[in-house]
Amino acid sequence: MKLNNIFLPLCGLCLSVQVIAQGTTSLEEQMQKKAREVISQMTVDEKISQMMNDAPGIERLGIKPYNWWSEGLHGVGRNGRATVFPQPIGLGATFNPELVQQIGAAISTEGRAKFNVAQKINNYSIYAGLTYWSPNVNIFRDPRWGRGMETYGEDPYLSGTIGAAYVKGMQGDDPFYLRAAACGKHYAVHSGPEKDRHSFNAIPSKKDLFETYLPAFKMLVQQGRVEAIMGAYNRVYGESASGSKLLLLDVLRKDWGFKGHVVSDCGAVTDIFTGHHIAKSHAEASAIAVKNGLNLECGGSFHALKEALEQNLLTEADLDNALMPLMMTRLKLGILFPDSQCPYNNIPESVVASDAHAAIARKAAQESMVLLKNDNVLPINKEIKTMYVIGPYAADAFVLMGNYFGVSNRYSTYLQGIVDKVSEGTSINYKLGFLPTTPNINKMDWALGEARGADVCVVVLGNSGANEGEEGDAIASTALGDRDNISLPPHQMEFLRKLTKDNNNKVVTVLTGGSPIDVKEISEISDAVVMAWYPGQEGGFALGDLLFGDVNFSGRLPITFPLSVDGLPAFDDYTMKGRTYKYMSDNIMYPFGYGLTYSKVLYSDAKMLNKKYKGKEPLQLQVTLRNESNREVDEVAQVYLSAPGAGQTVPIETLVSFKRVKLQPNSSQVVDFTIQPDELKMVQEDGTSKLLKGDYTVTVSSAAPGKRSQELGVENSKVGFKI
Repeated sequence: MKLNNIFLPLCGLCLSVQVIAQGTTSLEEQMQKKAREVISQMTVDEKISQMMNDAPGIERLGIKPYNWWSEGLHGVGRNGRATVFPQPIGLGATFNPELVQQIGAAISTEGRAKFNVAQKINNYSIYAGLTYWSPNVNIFRDPRWGRGMETYGEDPYLSGTIGAAYVKGMQGDDPFYLRAAACGKHYAVHSGPEKDRHSFNAIPSKKDLFETYLPAFKMLVQQGRVEAIMGAYNRVYGESASGSKLLLLDVLRKDWGFKGHVVSDCGAVTDIFTGHHIAKSHAEASAIAVKNGLNLECGGSFHALKEALEQNLLTEADLDNALMPLMMTRLKLGILFPDSQCPYNNIPESVVASDAHAAIARKAAQESMVLLKNDNVLPINKEIKTMYVIGPYAADAFVLMGNYFGVSNRYSTYLQGIVDKVSEGTSINYKLGFLPTTPNINKMDWALGEARGADVCVVVLGNSGANEGEEGDAIASTALGDRDNISLPPHQMEFLRKLTKDNNNKVVTVLTGGSPIDVKEISEISDAVVMAWYPGQEGGFALGDLLFGDVNFSGRLPITFPLSVDGLPAFDDYTMKGRTYKYMSDNIMYPFGYGLTYSKVLYSDAKMLNKKYKGKEPLQLQVTLRNESNREVDEVAQVYLSAPGAGQTVPIETLVSFKRVKLQPNSSQVVDFTIQPDELKMVQEDGTSKLLKGDYTVTVSSAAPGKRSQELGVENSKVGFKI
């Protein structure tokens, strides 16, 4: 029997407590006992203090101060030097959960190393902890939402798969200890408008709730075993999402079996009183939150919990119950008390912003960028005679970062990445050309003529965190971080028109941003179009790798690019009809899952391996992929299900599986897919799921099936079956 020594100072005494790691009592049970002992030693004031994000130390119990608020959306955020990976919307575009799991592991490894150093210098400040309020698995249901860049896209299955992989990487694989604690946010039914989030009441149908808004969170809980969930600002069916019996008690804990802690978004408990007017005071708002399952507040309303106790709005036992998951999280992290058995205590500083992590960031950036058009201009010959790069974002490190970013000691801009590739004999030049968000003040323009004279011009257009993002960060936004439309600033488009009008050279347009852009005209007048997102510190080198053919494109759109927002439902309408590939049959410029490569991959011979499928066992599917080119390619094969009633009572198509398949030049490969029975069930109007009787079609495709995909020549192979 193995014994672990953990020092537990109580009542001024330093007691060595032996924890049985193997035997009749599990380590989990021993730690639960320890958590209850710690809570029993606290005064009411101390208990309340530990339920707020900036928790003070309790010296007499040997508990150090701890601030629960840390960020790790795509790298350790807001806390000094760290590797900056692509923004999550770009990670969604990789369709690569294995890579995202590596990224999660890299982030938490750097975070743990930084935490170990911070503790030695008594840095207990905000962002210096190990409880990372990431990932964001809200559904990017409307392209006008400025924070959609933080998500993995519009599809619940893709978001849940990528999100669960991130959580597994972040938290590590020890049976008890956590390298870091991940947090799924914002639970739930939260995706803009930003200006209304503190007062908005979302009333989705039960079908939309359980089909669209909740599945990714469920996957984080049941597949990723996420340690924390963050409640959203808004109401859902009249209850604050951060104090909702339905969401926090009935669904999250009772139905899904969640055992971790729930934290409010910052100020969300205050919103119960001042924004939603559900409560008449901070004390009542705090009591509502605690009794309905909230454990930790980011904000200041929980100071009123003492008043709530005095008014009999809740009991001290309610505080004890709320504290239990919080103490367990800190014990799992090995930070409530010194714990020599925690396997993450000695991660060296050398992992922070390391070459190994930079290599992962570069691979992720390569796999995230999406080639939308290529009229025989890419890849560019490295021995090209003359080349021009233009646009303010081409030499701007800020457009690599996205939001909720950390800071790196190494950034590669798009200009650097391109210049790094060309021959020493190539004449290559750069000018700003135009301002990012406003028209040029000086009407004299030397850049345009020079750019039009080059053999190939790469023009970088798009958005940045200045005009899309969270309400207080997007300082150039007229809609508090959201967008009124998806068009680029008019002066950017006017520059592109002048650049391409009556011009014989080739123009490659690189688009930056975290959300869909109106690309209809851009695609018409450009020879090639690349969606680069916010690709992280290695984005420039990754773009160079792709433009010059050292790496093949493989990224796919994790969200539909519509023709216009005019064809979409109102931004504040949370019904899914007319939204995402599941319910859109028109108004599509580029479909979900779409992306070109330098190769031509054919899909054929889709077939079911089940003799006669009855819907009770996994569906075994097989398809043949053939690479018709002389280039190696990673093909993202996607499996879509069309069920009885498609487009009427159920989605037109539903993504149920996907794989990145490496294909050698001029070769074929048979690819197998296993679809679990639950993925075949369709959500009904009352929110329950049901396996329907009738005819089904399974399509293995390189993008979401539909008329627009047919027009674009998207490859697919189909097979039908009946239940």
